[in-house]
Amino acid sequence: MKSYLEFERDIKGLEEELEKLKDPFNKEGLSEVETGKISQIQTEIDEKLKKSYANLNAWQKTQVARHEERPKAKFFIDNLFTDFINLSGDRHFSEDEAIIAGFAKFDNRSVLVLGQEKGEDLDSRLKRNFGMMRPEGYRKCIRLMKLANKFNIPIISFIDTPGAYPGIGAEQRGQAESIASSIECCMSLEVPTISVIIGEGGSGGAIALASANKVLMFENAIFSVISPEGCASILWRDPSKSLEAAQAMKLTAHELLKMKIVDEIIKEPIGGAHRNKESLISSTRDVLIRYLDEFKSYSKEDIHQQRREKFLNIGKQKSFSVFSKEGINLLEKTSIYSLFKDKIMPYKNKLLVFFISIVILIFVFYLL
Repeated sequence: MKSYLEFERDIKGLEEELEKLKDPFNKEGLSEVETGKISQIQTEIDEKLKKSYANLNAWQKTQVARHEERPKAKFFIDNLFTDFINLSGDRHFSEDEAIIAGFAKFDNRSVLVLGQEKGEDLDSRLKRNFGMMRPEGYRKCIRLMKLANKFNIPIISFIDTPGAYPGIGAEQRGQAESIASSIECCMSLEVPTISVIIGEGGSGGAIALASANKVLMFENAIFSVISPEGCASILWRDPSKSLEAAQAMKLTAHELLKMKIVDEIIKEPIGGAHRNKESLISSTRDVLIRYLDEFKSYSKEDIHQQRREKFLNIGKQKSFSVFSKEGINLLEKTSIYSLFKDKIMPYKNKLLVFFISIVILIFVFYLL
């Protein structure tokens, strides 16, 4: 049974009508009139989907990112990679089912794949803890990332989590430390790392694996430091203000691309990724191949430096212009001496004449 979001009510009625028309029960075949009506309704559905999904607000995109039928990490691992070998355990405590990790083949090259998995049904969601990783999950990823770094193997991660698990057991085993260590490990790697945010990218639980050379994001995915409900509860003491919170947080793909937090948006089919999962595989494969090929010409030092500069540049704003048409970037790390040398010294003769003239004028007025 299909699941519909609140803004898809009109589409739900049309699709139910379409299913009735396609049902051959007690019919020898569809008549010409019914075939025409099927085409008409399908066209109407496509138009409504296109219009609805072109005008989604931030909260509606959050709902799409959480859609229960949205393709999960396991789907991408099964359809993008071959010879996948699942590896378990952090060598300290236990296995974390919220993360699928292992080595595989992609486009005839070896890669390490990390996927935060939410699960498809209630049983698998409980087993996977709804994609919320525990400390042992992050420590397993650290273990495997260091192994990939040792053998010069690129890393691809699929991000889909509401956040790291906040239970007391996880806190007792060092949840914050494991997330910080994972971020540190990601930033120190000398192999290409590509992260794809396929659904929710929530809090430090997502950042721990998304500190990559290239951060890609599906069109209707979200990426934020906290959920809209959590933000609304903290700021307004009212979880019902999730829409205002989602808009203020700028958690959508297009907003994050403007701020250069993500590097590219992967387009989704009309109506979201859950309506046509297969078409998303092809576009995702093409993007991954393109970026892996790009890093072939990079040295280890270049890869590390590119990642470092990417994150250091996040948040830098465009400066306003003063003193000249080119302007001075007041936000750049520059010394007073270099500023004086580059912007003032070229006009030293004119400035000298100007100051001498001022001194003479003051002296003349004083004598008078």
